[in-house]
Parts: sequence; structure tokens; C-alpha cells
Amino acid sequence: MIKSELIEKLAEAHPHLYQKDLERVVNAVLEEITQALERGDRVELRGFGAFSVRHRPARQGRNPRTGDPVSVKEKHVPFFKTGKELRERVDGKA
Repeated sequence: MIKSELIEKLAEAHPHLYQKDLERVVNAVLEEITQALERGDRVELRGFGAFSVRHRPARQGRNPRTGDPVSVKEKHVPFFKTGKELRERVDGKA
């Protein structure tokens, strides 16, 4: 599902709300999560999961085409850990 499909589903589920307003809400939520991760904060949505930032140290990698060693710089990457309720629902236990 892409963002526009999510907005359409929300509009179908809540016909009393305008699609433009739902789009603003979805964009605002995603922007707040993004800004929190930029600050290095953790975002937890109970039952859904938690977003955090993980540090990846510099390392030696390999070019898959040539096999030559390549140095990979350190970086920070977003990480998502599912919540128990989401895991169980996806697994069909709930």
C-alpha cells in the first residue's frame, strides 16, 4: 500500500472527513516521525511498533561486480521493530 492508497482507505472509512484533511493528517504524522528520528529520538506506537535510529560503523565492503574492496562510511539508519500485537495479527494469531 502506498500513501495515496492509505489516504483513500481512510476517506472510505470516514466519509464525514475531507480527503484533503486526511492527507494533511497523514503527512503531519509522517513528518513528525521523520523529525523525531532526525533528532535521534525513538517513536513508539503501542501495539504497532517502534521507530529508532541505529548507528552503523565504518567498514570494508566489496564491490559485487568486481570484488574490489570498498570503504563504506559510518552512517545512521532508521530501524523499525514491530509491536507484539502487530506481529500476532500478521501471523494470524489474533
